[in-house]
Amino acid sequence: MNYPLDTDLYCLTDSSHSLGRSTIDVVEKMISSGIKIIQYREKEKSMKEKYEECLKIREITKKANVRFIVNDHIDLALITDADGIHIGQDDLPVNEVRKILGKNKIIGLSTHSPAQAEEAVKLGVDYIGVGPIFKTYTKKDVCDPVGFEYLDFAAANIKIPFVAIGGIKEHNVSEVFSHGATCIAMVTEITGAEDIPEKISSIRNKLKS
Repeated sequence: MNYPLDTDLYCLTDSSHSLGRSTIDVVEKMISSGIKIIQYREKEKSMKEKYEECLKIREITKKANVRFIVNDHIDLALITDADGIHIGQDDLPVNEVRKILGKNKIIGLSTHSPAQAEEAVKLGVDYIGVGPIFKTYTKKDVCDPVGFEYLDFAAANIKIPFVAIGGIKEHNVSEVFSHGATCIAMVTEITGAEDIPEKISSIRNKLKS
């Protein structure tokens, strides 16, 4: 499999913070700004709406050579031919997800501690989420922030790709980067920006500096 996180920014959708814009519009703006991996994460929509949006996103991401990851819904990932799935600690076991998706799809797993990270490596996931680094309000059932201690551990010890996530904003992204995160996930900072391309450019300038 190709390296699943060979990019600096990992973007997630969240229509509740998209200033009234459609998810498709937001995704198109992300892609036009050079984003190379997008996760579809919509908690409040019907499955029919999720399906229709994922079909469209799959179409536009494939044309743009952008990786498309679906959050939680293995059925949606399968029927829309997404590149992979991102699951949490309380979702179906990784080995069962692998049986369903096959060996050529990406599996990402949220982790919140060194022990969970090490277990994820043993389970054969393709990448892990490390976080939440800071307090986040985009999920109702999120755990307390793990801070930089766990991020430092992951950077020093975890040999599979990882993405830092949770409460990361333009004003603290450089600090996250300095602790060894080469791929950083953002939700509301980008989906809620008035000018998404300008926001992405500004964040990347922070990372370069």
